[in-house]
Amino acid sequence: MIDYQAPLRDMQFILDELAGLGQITDLPRCEDASPDLVAAVLEEASKFASGVLAPINRQGDLQGCRLEGEQVITPDGWQEAYDQFREAGWIGLSLPQEFGGQGLPKLVSTPVWEMWFSTNMAFAMLPQLNVGQTEALMIAANDEQKSTWLHKVVSGEWAATMNLTEPQAGSDLGATRMRAEPTEDGSYRLFGQKIYISYGEHELTSNIVHLVLARLPNAPEGVKGLSLLIVPKFLLDDDGQPAEKNDIRCISIEHKMGIHGSPTCTLSYGDKEGASGYLVGEPHQGLKTMFIMMNDARFNVGVQGVAMGERAYQAALDYAQQRIQGRNIVNGASNQPIISHPDVKRMLVSMRARLMAMRGLLYTAASWFDIANHHADTQVADKHSRYVDLLMPVAKGWCTEVGNDICDEAIQVFGGMGFVEETGVAQLFRDARIMTIYEGTTGIQANDLLGRKILRENGTTLRELLFDIRTTGKALEQVDELRDLATDLDELTTQLHITTDWVLEQDQARIADLYGGATPLLHLMGTVCGGWQLTRMALAAHAKQNAAGEDPDYLAGLISLARFYMATFAPQAYAHARAVRYGGQVLTNFPESAL
Repeated sequence: MIDYQAPLRDMQFILDELAGLGQITDLPRCEDASPDLVAAVLEEASKFASGVLAPINRQGDLQGCRLEGEQVITPDGWQEAYDQFREAGWIGLSLPQEFGGQGLPKLVSTPVWEMWFSTNMAFAMLPQLNVGQTEALMIAANDEQKSTWLHKVVSGEWAATMNLTEPQAGSDLGATRMRAEPTEDGSYRLFGQKIYISYGEHELTSNIVHLVLARLPNAPEGVKGLSLLIVPKFLLDDDGQPAEKNDIRCISIEHKMGIHGSPTCTLSYGDKEGASGYLVGEPHQGLKTMFIMMNDARFNVGVQGVAMGERAYQAALDYAQQRIQGRNIVNGASNQPIISHPDVKRMLVSMRARLMAMRGLLYTAASWFDIANHHADTQVADKHSRYVDLLMPVAKGWCTEVGNDICDEAIQVFGGMGFVEETGVAQLFRDARIMTIYEGTTGIQANDLLGRKILRENGTTLRELLFDIRTTGKALEQVDELRDLATDLDELTTQLHITTDWVLEQDQARIADLYGGATPLLHLMGTVCGGWQLTRMALAAHAKQNAAGEDPDYLAGLISLARFYMATFAPQAYAHARAVRYGGQVLTNFPESAL
């Protein structure tokens, strides 16, 4: 496979023109993110991604992980890469300075994580967990716990995990059975089993800090009875250093379709006296805190969607430019690369258009995170916090579905060679396939979007978002050369507007119909938001076309991408809207006996 080249020009354009990096750096505690610093961070991350992570990705896939006794052995090169990653301070890029992080905005760290995921998704899953755990502990842990654990987690000296799923529960966290029994010293003893724990066991760090959902004695049934506990692999001595092994064992690792370099563990707690743990926050409030970590993880999985799609696109583009085959159907010429074939060109342009749509949405959402966390005006902060909540299922669900599609299409560009493992593109497809499943399947994201994000607040935030999208349409109308895009965006947005009205008009008797159409609703919102971001790019590109030092071909290409998306993908909005309004009803009435 070709060497990875970070799409720095695309990243920088979206940071500056769509996500508003200049405005983000005006926010309190974001001032350090100067243009020069951001450019330097992206350049250094690009070098690390291409020079350190990409070279070990293939061997990680081939070797995988293995369990020897209770010890997980990671692939060759993993330890050296992790040590370099940690020593360079990449884990703490956006984490609090008071615990050793660099405190840069999430908007700056997002393209950096895209590079990590593009070059070695299996590896990048490890430090990603440290970021999510830090977010959770910053909000819920007490001062002593922060002092004890956060410095080591932020630096990456200790690894982090989240332990949710159990064999009998799957995605139904209300069925959690892990129990935590209090002791005289105020700690707890944990007993039970957790499955699907990414990097639940390894020797890359001197300790692993597990965040575990469990039930205290006499806890309420269901998710309201879950508490969150810190349970380290090694207990700490009086100097705060790892000492005695806790009562936790890795009893198996999964043999997976992809991401072979990432050990997915089954952990057994309390085979002897019980695993020692420490309550985080209030009893029975664990899921609320864990959702902080899950939200960060879900956003990062959305970033994986664009990252894996970008890697697959680069491979397909290079192959299409090099592979000589067939006679050109248009002009009859022979001995030309396959990129000259219209259908191959169609696949490549469709890949790039969707990549830019996803990247625009995710980077813009990252800026919303920063505004929500740092803006002095509470009303502005609240609006952007609600935007994050509303679109989190779309960022995770739609972007991973599209990322899967792009990896699939890359194999099609390769033809038969795409089905051959040696080309490397098959690994991308295998690695990417998990994205729509872990951290909540697409169906779970769709249910969250419909129930918790739209119905619960009667569509208030969604209507605000629709207003903002239509504001972009009005701006397009003011530019003669872009009025066609204004019309396209209006037609696209109308499908979501009509569907939103219909959903909110339904009564409780049709709730099954609504949830039967939840996934098409998620795809409808993703399609609309993707078109919105591409038309915003077209506006920004048009405004810069006559500026000194700009590349007119690149800017014209962005405008053409918006037009291609509107011609090719926007019409799908009508199909998604129809599926929401009618598909759910048909599904409800379909007899299970006919399956």
